Amino acid sequence: MDATYLKHKCSKTKIIKMVGIIQSSYYRVPSGGKKGNKPSKETFHNTKGFVSQDTVVASVKNILSHEFIDCGYRLMTSYLTRDGYTINHKKLYRIMKEEGLLKLDDRIDRSGSGRKFVKFRKVNTNRPLECLEMDIKMVWIPSAGKNAYLLSIIDVHTRRILKDYFSFNIKQNHVIALLSELFEDYDYPENVVVRSDNGSQFIAIKVREYLGLIGVQQEFTHIATPEENAHIEAYHGILKKEVFKRVDYQYFGEIEQILKRYVKFYNNKRLHGLLGRITPMEKWNADKHLILMKKLTA
Repeated sequence: MDATYLKHKCSKTKIIKMVGIIQSSYYRVPSGGKKGNKPSKETFHNTKGFVSQDTVVASVKNILSHEFIDCGYRLMTSYLTRDGYTINHKKLYRIMKEEGLLKLDDRIDRSGSGRKFVKFRKVNTNRPLECLEMDIKMVWIPSAGKNAYLLSIIDVHTRRILKDYFSFNIKQNHVIALLSELFEDYDYPENVVVRSDNGSQFIAIKVREYLGLIGVQQEFTHIATPEENAHIEAYHGILKKEVFKRVDYQYFGEIEQILKRYVKFYNNKRLHGLLGRITPMEKWNADKHLILMKKLTA
């Protein structure tokens, strides 16, 4: 542009129009910084007012310091909102990324006939105690050099863990005892379906006879289709991520106590995305009246 101006003594305005350049674009001076508004350094808290980014980081680290919490920025946004913060998930993503908090580094790597099968792969429920899922997960015990077994029962509607049993062996009588204790706690509600895979403990004739005797329907998933038992499979997957990959343990009694604490945390403190970022117990308390109404009209 300057060379053309000096050679032909033509104004820069005419040259800009001749070549079709927008005049403002030619004279614009790059700022050298990032586009958009500068990120705010303060965040509003309901009781503390505007607080610094360091305060937000401290709150995030405090939440992540819980022995079982290992979440990303979206779920962390919900935890902070509950704590009184007004913060956008995009802002929190930036903060957590700057502080290296998007992924934790403290994870530990460890290398019959007459059955009724499920009709519908996806379970749709309207109330608690309408459909329960149960499954058994193997848990390696280093000091013993063998696996223990965790039997868990989940309420599909609320995602609440209703009962579990942890032992070096689980047989049909243990399944019956756990189910009996569960249904006795809730006075044997009607129209309950119990779903499980085809494990020998679940397909046992005595288990099926017991459930038939108390009026509970039992259905089994098809072979090699864990997605038909998705809710309890997901819970055991969460256990693997938030407990077994993060906690260093050696003894049966040690992990047994950890699992007891985790169930309390999962039911009462852990926010569940598919429940609308509330806890299983909050969902249970909101809908438990439906169980009573069902019994009253039975």
